[in-house]
Amino acid sequence: MKLALLRNGLRQSSKRKAAYVTSLVFTAVVAAFMTLLLVLLRGHPDAAPTVVVLLGAVTALGWAVMPLFFSSGDETLDPTRLVMLPLRPRPLVGALLVASLVGIGPFFTLCIAVGSVVAVAHGAAGIAVGVLAVPLLLLGCVALARAVATANVRLLTSRKGRDLALLSGLLIALGAQVVNFGSQRLFKQGGLDTLLPVADVLRWLPPGSAVGAVDSASKGSYGAAAVQLLASAAAVALLLWAWQRSLTKLMVTPDGSTVAAADSGGAARNAGRAEHGLWRVLPSGRSGAVMQRTLRYVMRDPKTKAAWVTALAIGLIVPVFNALQGTGSIYLACFGTWMLGVQMYNQFGQDTSAFWMVAQTIATPRQAYEELRARAWALLLVTAPYTALVTVVTAALVHDWGRLPEVLGLAWALLGAMLATGAICSAKFPYSIPQDGAFKNAAPGQGGLAWLSVFGGVVLSLLMCVPLIVATVWLHVAGADGLLWLLLPAGTAYGALICWAGLRFAAPRTAARLPEIITAVSKG
Repeated sequence: MKLALLRNGLRQSSKRKAAYVTSLVFTAVVAAFMTLLLVLLRGHPDAAPTVVVLLGAVTALGWAVMPLFFSSGDETLDPTRLVMLPLRPRPLVGALLVASLVGIGPFFTLCIAVGSVVAVAHGAAGIAVGVLAVPLLLLGCVALARAVATANVRLLTSRKGRDLALLSGLLIALGAQVVNFGSQRLFKQGGLDTLLPVADVLRWLPPGSAVGAVDSASKGSYGAAAVQLLASAAAVALLLWAWQRSLTKLMVTPDGSTVAAADSGGAARNAGRAEHGLWRVLPSGRSGAVMQRTLRYVMRDPKTKAAWVTALAIGLIVPVFNALQGTGSIYLACFGTWMLGVQMYNQFGQDTSAFWMVAQTIATPRQAYEELRARAWALLLVTAPYTALVTVVTAALVHDWGRLPEVLGLAWALLGAMLATGAICSAKFPYSIPQDGAFKNAAPGQGGLAWLSVFGGVVLSLLMCVPLIVATVWLHVAGADGLLWLLLPAGTAYGALICWAGLRFAAPRTAARLPEIITAVSKG
């Protein structure tokens, strides 16, 4: 079933096939590079064990977190779709585990596992243990991801549950940043040697214990290797047991999210307040209606809300944490701009199958331009002041007020470029956002298309800002510090011009591709 869904998904369009192949090639190149680096560590008695153990722990953390926020790959990995089938939990776990091993993520993890074992395996004992460690590491990561995803299906698919999961996601993201900057401080203070105590602990904890067993066996510590190997095997068994229990509970417990809301008059009250409050500041006509619809998605749709709140939080956390660590730069304020600019991509996908109603109001390129322009204005209501706030806070923390005008100009220019490329990518590379799975952000077979759209758009946005970046560098090299303030009005005007040109370029293509866009965004 997994292979059939993948094959049929790729057959639907050449663009989807090209996006998937591109993602596969990119992953293969990165995996080959990582494997080569790990192989080159072979022969370093201290560095190799420390790096591979830490890498195994980070890989497992990624597998545990990513399924909650990114696409799982296909419908077979969503257990709620199999509830009504006459399947027993135990054989279903085995079947889903095998299906989970097919994909780009498992291939990348397998390469990391093989490279880690090669880096630390010496002698016949080390190689023998390494043969067992590779599948244990891979199975541990996959079982961890599936157990976490299955345990959170009901929580994440309900409306209130997804709002609660949003807070959990922010805590995870904040924790990841704390670990990241803590690692930076460790490296700054004493290099890799300062991580040896951490690695000594992680080598006894799965899945780091799997590669730790290879290192122990290579050094002749066969008792320690046996214990570490058994710990990894026990962790895999425990995860499979927890997965089976969650799956059993999911298959026999009724879904409380289907219960109708008690407050039946809420919709009427909200409708009565539609023309009050902040909505009164929006323009009249089509532009105001589109802006209000876009902003209501941000406030009410759990997935859109999660994307926005995560972008707002991480966009501020990264420059602030770097500044507090003493490694910050005011230019990191542009990271917050980048996080919010990505929200312009796949504008029509957030409408899901309801986009056909919007498409009925678009008959000419002019109407398409008004639709895209209003969506961009809605984003600017939040992103423009937020960019200024992050830049000012970062400047205050790093005590670099002199560069505030130039950085704010660069940030607003980048924002304009991303709004332009976002409109273009929304028309050229639309994809569906499924509503029945909280940890799926693209329909089966469209994950590569989503990543290609965002990655290509971001690269193009950076290239568009090259003239302004070159001007900034030239003014610094020439010592013309008194003219750097001109970058603020220049960057603002440049961003507005690029945004206008991008919307104009995307409008006729949107109007011409409406049937294809409706089909693409309705597949979820």
